[in-house]
Amino acid sequence: MQHNSTGITGSLTIRQARPEDWPGIWALMEPILRAGETYCWDTALTEEQARPLWLEPAPSVVFVAEQDGGIAGTALLHPNRAGNGSHVANASFMTAARFSGQGVARALAGHVLAEAAGSGYLAMQFNAVVATNTRAVQLWQSLGFRILATVPEAFRHPARGLTGLHIMHRTL
Repeated sequence: MQHNSTGITGSLTIRQARPEDWPGIWALMEPILRAGETYCWDTALTEEQARPLWLEPAPSVVFVAEQDGGIAGTALLHPNRAGNGSHVANASFMTAARFSGQGVARALAGHVLAEAAGSGYLAMQFNAVVATNTRAVQLWQSLGFRILATVPEAFRHPARGLTGLHIMHRTL
């Protein structure tokens, strides 16, 4: 499924990622990982280590949001758990810095939520939303997610020290 929307700066196309998208995904992903402010991933991950973490095999699906001829954002949709937990989706999102604040994350989230519902998931759960990532928390709450719990001091923020990780959830 392909999704088109008109954003502040022009047309945004959201589609399933193809293997040739990896260089563009890595280009937006690397600075986010290196900053160490929003993901519980090793900030020293190499491109070769990161690729299988993002481009997981089926039933996982990776999406890209294209704008102005480049990859503006990406999302990974997969079951939160296997087996008896596979009816609950999980997703991860990244937006390129130059597209921040332009509605890319909101459009990508809407697309992924619709894809998850269409794929038969009954809910979506985020296991580790960094509490200091207030823009993401506000976005998820505006899309119907609730904070179920906050694990205190579960994330080591490079500038703010130990902070909480929210577990967030919404039905689909």
